[in-house]
Amino acid sequence: MKIVFATGNPDKLREIKEIAEGADIEFILPPGDFNPAENGKTFEENSYIKALEASRVSNMMSLADDSGLCVEALNGAPGIHSARYAQTAQKRIDKLLDELKDKQNRKAKFVCAMTLVSSDGKILYQTTGECHGKIREKRSGEGGFGYDPIFEVENTNLTMAEMREEEKNKVSHRGRALRDVLKFLEKLD
Repeated sequence: MKIVFATGNPDKLREIKEIAEGADIEFILPPGDFNPAENGKTFEENSYIKALEASRVSNMMSLADDSGLCVEALNGAPGIHSARYAQTAQKRIDKLLDELKDKQNRKAKFVCAMTLVSSDGKILYQTTGECHGKIREKRSGEGGFGYDPIFEVENTNLTMAEMREEEKNKVSHRGRALRDVLKFLEKLD
């Protein structure tokens, strides 16, 4: 089975392929310059917008995720704006740490909403995965991407960036959501 994974982010595609290893599915990038307007108000809406656009440009079954970091003390920010919180990954981390510097509550969660659509854009399945933890006061670890170096996974004492890839994929928001999608796809066969 071949499914378009609606992203322009090669790190996300690599992570999806690693999580789905062993499943009989080939995830591919959408053709051309894929850049849909993510103007939804929720992770679910944005994942649907991306999946719909990927199916439109490819005429194939498409899967999209929209994910982000929600920090309790910041009323859920950066949330759906996680990737656009500042210009670069380092600036996003710096901005978040600056906004939390006087806060005691550092609880946070990564959220990943996934939408699977048919080649004609009909929703086949939607799910959401979450990974709970807290924001560290400084970066730690070399792995992962995005906010991984400052997000300590609940009950581990490790940031996502300190975890081995397979360890991260077992507990991550994206891993949880994708495993739900894979279970759904197994029933389709």
